Amino acid sequence: MAETRVAASYAQLLYDYLESQGLPAERVLGAHRPEPSQHFVPMSEWQQWLKRVDELEQRPGLGLRIAEGISPRHFGVVGYAALACDTLMSALKRMERFHTSVYDVNPPVVTLLPDGVAIEWGVARGRPGALVDETAIASLVQLARDMAGRFLPVQRVSFVNPTPSTAQPYEDFFGGEVRFNAPVTQLIFAPQWLALPLRKSDPALLALLDQQAEQLLREVASVPAMVDAWRRTLVPLIREGRTSLAALADAHHTSPRSLQRRLAEQGTSFQQLLDDTRQHLAERHLQDGHLEIAEIALLLGYSEQSAFTRAFRAWTGQAPAKWRKRQAVDAVQPQRGGVAHAA
Repeated sequence: MAETRVAASYAQLLYDYLESQGLPAERVLGAHRPEPSQHFVPMSEWQQWLKRVDELEQRPGLGLRIAEGISPRHFGVVGYAALACDTLMSALKRMERFHTSVYDVNPPVVTLLPDGVAIEWGVARGRPGALVDETAIASLVQLARDMAGRFLPVQRVSFVNPTPSTAQPYEDFFGGEVRFNAPVTQLIFAPQWLALPLRKSDPALLALLDQQAEQLLREVASVPAMVDAWRRTLVPLIREGRTSLAALADAHHTSPRSLQRRLAEQGTSFQQLLDDTRQHLAERHLQDGHLEIAEIALLLGYSEQSAFTRAFRAWTGQAPAKWRKRQAVDAVQPQRGGVAHAA
């Protein structure tokens, strides 16, 4: 299997499960809990951890039980960003786009069907096994239920792995048809899932995102009113991953061509507006220090950290990490100077 990994925040889910069972997590797993600064856990290590717990419990459906404790924080910044979406379908599409920051195995593909929506995972990058697959799929379903605030039965779930000793726990958890030995792993949801509004949010991170956005808007208050209106609309669109001219035009009930013409009349372009807004948000996030650079990249709509790094270097002449470090040094130096002067 290709070299793959899972997010350290996602791996925390297993530690939380063991603690909820009154079991010493580090003793069971033979490993220390991932550090806050750690981004990923190798897939081979994740497989070993799940296997140890499965051998300890010796009952079917381990992945289903683990998934019951899922929350947006286990999906990292992608989970929090999903909460900024207005509907469940938007959240699923956002997680599809940024899946590699959480679960870097086979990429998901979200497809609209006549009778609902399907999420499908192939086997091109390997088969990590039943424990890995079942934990991941059950976690996604449980997170969707948690965000929607209700039990949502799936129409069908298919796994590429062999049939377990009993399928009853799976049928009870998913609430629909469960298949095994399938050519691909697939979830099919009923169409009424798609427009469900999301009820939950993470106050801490969403407050931070709103604070950063408000700071940006205060900084650019001197721009023409029309440009300011576009920028205000663009800020939440960036957070939702909708960074296109068409999305901004739709939000202002106009056509992309008309919006492009009006932007030109104001001496700017959509790309310039997008870059300026992203740069301001990036600088605020970097100065605040609460988010890792990879997380900032995702919040600004970049699917890869490297793309964000290239863009930020084009804006400022420096890589994000170097810019952040320089800002920290500049913030400390005046304080040192003041103390010396007072002495």
